[in-house]
Amino acid sequence: MRQTIAEIVDKHLPDSSHFVVDIQIVEKGPKKSLKILIDADHGINIDTCALVSRAVGEEIEAKELMDTAYVMEVSSPGVDFPLSFRRQYQKNIGRSLMVVLANDQTIEGKLTAVDQRGISLLTKKKEKGKKAVEESLNLPFDQIRKSIVLVSFK
Repeated sequence: MRQTIAEIVDKHLPDSSHFVVDIQIVEKGPKKSLKILIDADHGINIDTCALVSRAVGEEIEAKELMDTAYVMEVSSPGVDFPLSFRRQYQKNIGRSLMVVLANDQTIEGKLTAVDQRGISLLTKKKEKGKKAVEESLNLPFDQIRKSIVLVSFK
C-alpha cells in the first residue's frame, strides 16, 4: 500500500526537483491516518503541499485504495525529521548537523560537502588544556544511522 501511494504521490509532484521523503499509514481506532512527507531541492511551500494533497486524494478515492475513512496530511519534513536522501544533505550544506553513526557515536558539526559516498563535517575537537581545533571528518553514508539538522537561533 505504501509503495502504491508513493507512486501516486510521485506522479503528482510538480517537477523532478520535488521528491517523496516518507509515507506513513497509521491506524488509530476507526480512522486511518495517511501522512505524506515531500520535499524539494530548493525548499517546498504550502501551495505545493495543497496541490499534491488534492490530486493524491482524488486518485486514492477514484481507485478506492483506502477501505475506511482516513485523514490525509501532506507536508514537508520538519527540521527534527532525520535526513534520508543525499538531496536533503545537499540542500543543508552550511548548516549544523547531529549525526549518529552505526556504532552509536554522536558527532556534531557543520555540513561542508556531500558526494556519492558520504558527507564532510567540520567539527571542533577539544584537547585538554588546549584551544579547540577544527577538524574535517568524512563520513560514508553506510556508517550514518541518523542525521538531524540542528536549529540555531543566533
